[in-house]
This record gives sequence, C-alpha cells and structure tokens, in this order.
Amino acid sequence: MAAVAETRVFLEVRRRLQSALLILGEPKEAGLLMDISITPSSLQMKTPEGCTEIWLPAEVRLVPSSCRGLQYVPGDGLHLRLQAQAEFSTKPISMFNPSSQAQGCCTFYCQSCGEVIIRDRKLLRVLPLPSENWGALVGEWCCHPDPFANKPLHPQVNDCFIGDSFFLVNLRSDLWQPRPELAPAEMPCLSSDTHFKLKPKANTKVICKRCKVILGETMSSETIKFYMTEVMIQPSERNFPVIPRSQFVQSVIAQCLVELSSARSTFRFSIQGHDGKAYVLLWLLNSDSLVIESLGSSKSITKFPLLEDTSKAESSSAWNAVKVLYQPCITSRNEKLVSSWDNDISVHSLTLPSATCLELLLILSRNNATLPLTLRCMNSFQVAFLKM
Repeated sequence: MAAVAETRVFLEVRRRLQSALLILGEPKEAGLLMDISITPSSLQMKTPEGCTEIWLPAEVRLVPSSCRGLQYVPGDGLHLRLQAQAEFSTKPISMFNPSSQAQGCCTFYCQSCGEVIIRDRKLLRVLPLPSENWGALVGEWCCHPDPFANKPLHPQVNDCFIGDSFFLVNLRSDLWQPRPELAPAEMPCLSSDTHFKLKPKANTKVICKRCKVILGETMSSETIKFYMTEVMIQPSERNFPVIPRSQFVQSVIAQCLVELSSARSTFRFSIQGHDGKAYVLLWLLNSDSLVIESLGSSKSITKFPLLEDTSKAESSSAWNAVKVLYQPCITSRNEKLVSSWDNDISVHSLTLPSATCLELLLILSRNNATLPLTLRCMNSFQVAFLKM
C-alpha cells in the first residue's frame, strides 16, 4: 500500500476459463474522483486522499486491453471483466494421497492443541475405503452369496484406512504410547450395510485428553475413527505445525469436496454432525479460483480470535479457493430442502463433529459477509469461498 486509502478491491481469477472479475469499491467519501490503472502485473487506484496499489502473484497476468462489461453498481462499486493468464499453482498435498503418509514413522496430533495422540506409528499400508454403498453393489452384481458379508473393513496393525472425511486406525500396538481419552462407551455395533460404519450409539466419542475436543469415535475395541478436521498426521521427524483453526478446517473440507467431486462426479454435499443432524448444505461451483482482495483500512470486518490468525493483520491477501453455495440448516431452517437433498442419491453426506459443523458455518457466514454485496447471493443460496 502506497498510502492509507479506503478503496476496496476484489479480484477473482478463474484459471480454467482464463478470465477475471474485478470489483473496485466506492471510496469512503461519495463523489471522490478516482484514477484507475490496470497493468498486466498490478492494479492501482488513485484518489486525492491516497493511492492503493496491489501487485498480483507471479503466476497471474491480466490483459488490460480485454476489459469489458464495465458497469457501476450503487453501493458496490465498479464492475468489469477481463482476460487473465493464470498458471495452476502447485497442488496442495491431498488428504487422500496414500504415498504421502506411508513413508517412515508418523505421529498423530490433536490439531486444536497439539497433544500427541499416537507417536511414531509405522504405516505400512494406507488404503482408501470404498464408497459407503459398496456392500449393496456387491449384492447386486454377484450371482453368489456376498463373500464380504459380516466382514468389517477394520485396519490391522500398521494400517490406516482413509474414508471421505476420516481415518481408521488400529490402536492395538499403542498400549504403551499416548492415547486419546475414550468416553464411557457401549459396545459398538457394526452396520451390515456398509461394513465399516457405526450404527448410532451413545458414548462412543474419542476426546483429546488436553483440550477435550472430539477427535473421533470408537468402531471396535481396537479400531478408532479419527476425523480429518481434528487430527494432523505428520512425519515423526517434523515438529507440530501451528496452523490457525479456520485455515485448517477450510483447507481440509475444500480438499474433501474437490476429491469427492472429481472421483464421484458429485457436487452437492450435506454436512452432518456426529449426532446425525444436518448443519449446512454445500453446492460446489468451482475449484479453480484465485481470490485477491484488499480491504484498505476498513474496520468493519470482525476477526474471530478462536478461528483466525490474528497475528497476521495485513490488509490484502491472495489465496486459492473453492467457490460454494450454502444453506444453513440449524434451528430447523430449510427443512424442506434438507429433506429433498436427503432423498437425492446425487447428494453426498459428510459427517464431522457437531462443533466443527458450527465452526464451518461460522467461517462460511464470515466469508460471505466480506464479499461485495452483489456476490453474496445466488438464487436462494448464499455464496462463500473456502481457502485451499
């Protein structure tokens, strides 16, 4: 920033479409003249009060001569579209990549507080679990009795099975190591439909000894399901990485949505708590957005200390993101829509701890509130970006 200025800048670059939407907010003082300059590598807005200049990431180049669709929207600012040459950035390590974990010893941490859950576990096999309805498909396609009937998919020692939003780990070899705290539990009951899912049972929660956050649930006397949003798996030679909670939750869920949409061609998701209730409905629009925004010196955006990295107070940022539509489902909202999605086989359900579902809803709401007014809604849904 060259000087303090109240110019709000929002730029969304679509890598696949090679296009960009630029929104320049109104100056704080109405009627203030503004001189706008666009170069391939930067944006500059000059007013009598100061100058706002934003340098684009190295992989992004704008084409100034392609500006089109110029219009002024009262209360929102100046809108225009232009071509953008954007390279795909390095893909983040996937939560579903077996080779990223099946190397050397790994340590499992509680993401919220850094407590060691499992230390120095040698993972020899890291395998993806089949879809939830794989048992029913076997029955439909096999002309003989199901050979997998009553054989649950539980990991052996040194195995880690990866589901849509969870890990299955065998704890038999960790009697001498730090262990998560188990709530007083009834004997878990396996579902004959999925072979690896629990029927709803009370008091099967696995909680962190230090911060008491729900990490997962018991599947059997030796198998625990850890939610991806609550546990970090790192090579044992590395230290625990301190990542803001909001950033971690967004990244994990965004990667889950991208992986599932690619593997199963599904773009609508029902985010449910471990209590079986739907908290939010998500509709994935695209996963190739690069969002660049500058809030100037605006003080209207509130930070949540429990969710954000308040030590980083820069007024501009650039980040890869997935764009989603969402509808909250708490307090009996959107009951008809929830019922409709529940009965739609193209909608995929993701189960997370109820507290994490509320965190996600808060993140989505806050992100929606920071968008320009004209971008906050689409049809009856609200719009948000989840940072990768």
